[in-house]
Amino acid sequence: MIRLLILSVCVSTVMSTTLRAEDHPSQKPTGLLRHAVFFSFKDSSSKEDVQKVVDTFAALPDKIDSIVDFQYGVNNSPEGLDEGFTHCFLLSFKDEAGRAKYLPHPAHKEFGNVLRPHMEKVFVIDYWGDPKQPKVDEPLLHAVFFAFKEDASKEGVQKVEEAFAALPSKIDGINAFEWGINNSPERHDNGFTHCFLVSFESENARKNYLPHPDHQAFVGVLKPVLDKVRVLDFWGKRP
Repeated sequence: MIRLLILSVCVSTVMSTTLRAEDHPSQKPTGLLRHAVFFSFKDSSSKEDVQKVVDTFAALPDKIDSIVDFQYGVNNSPEGLDEGFTHCFLLSFKDEAGRAKYLPHPAHKEFGNVLRPHMEKVFVIDYWGDPKQPKVDEPLLHAVFFAFKEDASKEGVQKVEEAFAALPSKIDGINAFEWGINNSPERHDNGFTHCFLVSFESENARKNYLPHPDHQAFVGVLKPVLDKVRVLDFWGKRP
């Protein structure tokens, strides 16, 4: 599962490509709008090229005032479910208007020019997060994304949402958790609909979490309705 949790995690309901956040009663536009972005880079790009991309992205909060939080890091998940994505970024906006200001902003466009020659793949998921979660300076974030089978029932997906959301009360070491359903307008979601963000206090906490009996029981609830999963973990530092 993914551990990317900056202060929370996301989840949803229903089927892959047709699921909409606004159709889910828990996904009203309140809280903080999370913008989770992941890149893989071309083999031809040097470490310096990649670092320039990272530095240019991390400079955007000083140039675009609608970004209210920004965390980033390099994937360190031990699960092997990252599909080649290496660099992780989690931006937060107060509302959709903040995102609408960010996407066409000249500074964001300039960043795109720096990124484009080096980007191999991009993955973007937006969801409504939970601002009431604890805010840790540099948490180990575990970001988990699901796409569900087309024949998965609403009830089956809801069981997954509820089972995942119950884990923080069962497994020690989880600092924060939130989940949401993708509402990104950018069409870079690769068919994933649900995002869960878990924050750990340490690598040992993650090490305890993965084989924990309650986590394994959750996997048993998930498997019958799961189409695909993607997981990325990173230490969420701030600029």
